[in-house]
Amino acid sequence: MRQYPAAWLKGQSRGEAIAGELRLRIVEGTLKQGDIVSENKIAADFGTSRSPVREALKALSNEGLIRLERMGAVVLGLSAEDVAELYDVRYLIESFAQRRLASSCPAELIASLRHRVDSMRVAAKYADIAEFAWLDFQFHDGLIATAGHARIARLWDSIRHVVLAVMLLTTEDVFAGGPDRLQRVVAKHEAIADALAAGDEARIAKVVQDYFADSRLTLRSAWS
Repeated sequence: MRQYPAAWLKGQSRGEAIAGELRLRIVEGTLKQGDIVSENKIAADFGTSRSPVREALKALSNEGLIRLERMGAVVLGLSAEDVAELYDVRYLIESFAQRRLASSCPAELIASLRHRVDSMRVAAKYADIAEFAWLDFQFHDGLIATAGHARIARLWDSIRHVVLAVMLLTTEDVFAGGPDRLQRVVAKHEAIADALAAGDEARIAKVVQDYFADSRLTLRSAWS
């Protein structure tokens, strides 16, 4: 079973932690489309009351991963087409955010992005898949937050947890591809930081387009 990075789990409510575990099971296919999950069974599995379970199921319903029923939920799952659409939305969000930052990208953001790229190299060296995925997620999460657009931020917030779960799966596929593939992923993030530092909108647009073109190849591999 895949695990969330410790940094993500820190500070999570019981309901959020349960939602995270169920989300991973859905994304990796342990919970399949059409499966029924009951509040009582989940509460027993996690050794908790039904209140945090309801919180978890409501979150997953809002993400489109389940359909709520009277006493539980039906798993809707996450198909390859669903994941492709998720990344289409990511592309729209991130291309907008990066273009918005082109003329006035804070030096603090560039420093933060470069630090995360360096940390990704360390995680790759020590084969820490969860930490690498978390750093990858933080890279994009911080970039979108810094863009300072309230409605874009709300749109991102509606998908960010599913994005992280998908990243945990696809990062395993990246690590399985060996050191060269890992280096290409790190280099893609470095290229984003360099383009933002240069403040060249055309270059930024090209970099983000290339980034997501490559990401879609990784998605197809992971969901094939």
